[in-house]
Amino acid sequence: MSIFGFGSPCTIDIEFKDQEARKKIQVTNEKNATTSLCLFCDGPGECETVAGSIALNLAKGKKIEHVGIRVELIGQIELFYDRGNHFEFTSLMRELAPPGILKESEVFPFEFPNQEKLHESYNGINVRLRYFVKFTIARQYSSNIVKEQDFWVQKITQEPDMNNSIKMEVGIEDCLHIEFEYNKTKYHLKDVVVGKIYFLLVRIKIKHMELAIIRRESTGSGPNLYNESETITKFEIMDGAPVRGESIPIRLFLNGFDLSPTYKAVHNKFSVKYYLNLVLVDEEDRRYFKQQEVHLWRKSQ
Repeated sequence: MSIFGFGSPCTIDIEFKDQEARKKIQVTNEKNATTSLCLFCDGPGECETVAGSIALNLAKGKKIEHVGIRVELIGQIELFYDRGNHFEFTSLMRELAPPGILKESEVFPFEFPNQEKLHESYNGINVRLRYFVKFTIARQYSSNIVKEQDFWVQKITQEPDMNNSIKMEVGIEDCLHIEFEYNKTKYHLKDVVVGKIYFLLVRIKIKHMELAIIRRESTGSGPNLYNESETITKFEIMDGAPVRGESIPIRLFLNGFDLSPTYKAVHNKFSVKYYLNLVLVDEEDRRYFKQQEVHLWRKSQ
């Protein structure tokens, strides 16, 4: 409570329709606090309605003079190095009340029917793509009363028409020559990466070989271009020295890892790409690696 008696004249709660039954996603913010957000899923030709109610509870003996009450559905990209300059790619508004005086508690229903959500939500190292409902009581002589409630969006996409296998030869002249093969270039988030490594020439002493999934987040442009890479998982696929003609199988289950779909130059603000990183380590701990980009997409449950 304010010592000057200027405490907030009301409390506001935003609740989505079917909130209790709706699936939730656990999201960690930049302060490492975890919140539970309602999940909305859009598929090809299907867009979920965002609806609910806003409960305004007026404090005893208080009233609010205002110049209008509104609710907005906002989708925006926040770059953490440019916090004061958010980019809104979706902004819809509904007027809930004309100018007047609030003298008692009230509940305001809202609905944004069949609203397309352009991108999947993302919570990264340097960037966040978020959706939220924003409730505003506009006041003329005092600061506006504002309440925001985030929700999470997943975008289901159709299976790619073309999905070729990957086959490449790499090596060091007269020392090492390998051929690797992955069964696809595009994987859904619960897919299995299947492949093989063929050793065509081995003249260095290989100690072991590992495969990693790398996520590379790129934000901004020009002098404000930031690239961040993180290893999602890493596991050993071979232990010991291979011989010429040997074939090593690869089988990597993507389900269970913290993966998002691939994002490509979203409004020229950020990209998220995934790579399969094959690493060979010799007996002197020198590392030889080859990265191959793969495209990730979300399949219907």
